[in-house]
Amino acid sequence: MFGFAGLSVNLKFLFMPFIQSKQNSFEPINIYYEDSKIGKPVVFIHGWPLSGSMWEYQVVQLYQMGLRCITYDRRGFGKSDRPFTGYDYDTMAGDLKALLDAIDLNDVTLVGFSMGGGEIAKYFSNYGGARVSKVVLISAVVPFMLKADDNPDGVPQEMFDTMLKGMVDDRPSFLEAFNKDFYGAGFLTNPVSDPYLSNALNKAIDASPVATIECAKAFATTDFRQAVTTINVPTLIIHGDADKTVPFAATGKQSASLISGSVLKVYEGAPHGLWFTDKEKLNQDLIDFI
Repeated sequence: MFGFAGLSVNLKFLFMPFIQSKQNSFEPINIYYEDSKIGKPVVFIHGWPLSGSMWEYQVVQLYQMGLRCITYDRRGFGKSDRPFTGYDYDTMAGDLKALLDAIDLNDVTLVGFSMGGGEIAKYFSNYGGARVSKVVLISAVVPFMLKADDNPDGVPQEMFDTMLKGMVDDRPSFLEAFNKDFYGAGFLTNPVSDPYLSNALNKAIDASPVATIECAKAFATTDFRQAVTTINVPTLIIHGDADKTVPFAATGKQSASLISGSVLKVYEGAPHGLWFTDKEKLNQDLIDFI
């Protein structure tokens, strides 16, 4: 902060685009966003453990097609504030609502990747999908990741326990290995350059350790099966059948059966991070759908 003549100015708000989100009993936090300003609005919700910058390959192309592209950093990631609390999906869906309200968006297409699909489901169940006309779920964690008697295709709790232990013991080392599986590194059909992997790893390591761990707990254990049924707008579901991070059978396939009228597109041989490995195909599908 600096002041003159009785005026106090927050440097963060002076030089960078932020909105403020006040959720429940938590202190207000600053959410960083980028907005191309012109065209039909598309709000991109990033995956774990990255930031809104992951969408650069979509924003550049979709903006050129006349779409208004808005990205934002989830609390604890990128340039947004890094609180020690508020990493449950109700709070994070509230952050999304705060963004849509603050910049007064309407007729919005929400595009959620991986963890971001959870914010969309909770946004519809908590706020009735206000301001939203279309939804895209890409490699999304909905409707329920955890294996259970009534969810036999889910991921066993032991695997999530191993993830959490890896982050607590040596977060950079865990993220390096996770990063390679994320993009199917080594697949002949999905070549990913070493510089790209290094850049993605640096962004993941830069995130708040608390946010990284607490968000992993949230997407692993939150049951969205009821929430996704409240999505009542045209919905496109895109998932790779070689996704090792968010298995298709437990997520994309199930979401397609629960969201009325949704359209499912399965990318053959695509890994989790298909927004990069299959970006041209994905961008065209997004443009056609929006």
